[in-house]
Amino acid sequence: MKTLIIVTHPDIEESVINKRWIDELNKHPEKYTVHQLYKAYPDGKINVAKEQEIMEAHDNIVFQFPFYWFSSPPLLKQWLDEVILYGWAYGSSSGYKLAGKKMTLAVTAGIDEDVYSASGKYKYTMKELLRPYELTFDYIKAQYEEPFVYYGIERDPSDEWIGKSVPMYLEFLENL
Repeated sequence: MKTLIIVTHPDIEESVINKRWIDELNKHPEKYTVHQLYKAYPDGKINVAKEQEIMEAHDNIVFQFPFYWFSSPPLLKQWLDEVILYGWAYGSSSGYKLAGKKMTLAVTAGIDEDVYSASGKYKYTMKELLRPYELTFDYIKAQYEEPFVYYGIERDPSDEWIGKSVPMYLEFLENL
């Protein structure tokens, strides 16, 4: 079963790392379905039935996005609100269509990991800041997996730093 990678980046053509990850994932179409929300829905009008069908067809689902304003890009929040519906993903008559599926995040963070700590500038760890996703996936009875987070892209946007992330990300996906 292929892994679904739901990419939410509002300007993927200007991305340095998410774009590179997509390029690498696209080299393995037998393993990964790459679904870019901003390309699929540039007008923000989400085809809920299509999205639910795509989700049902995969056992592993990864939400890939850049971390800014301590969250995801806005289209992912809209997508969650519109697609993960009562009666389909949760609720007594839903059948919990996503139950048992492995779900996780692949996040790029501009600054270094030590800034995301109790003693750091932002006071919280990345795990703590991503907790709403964990709770959402738990609520719909999906199996939440620890996220993949790659830090420091603002400090070092070099091809070498970005390239270092690729095998780490692919290994993370293989181990789902």
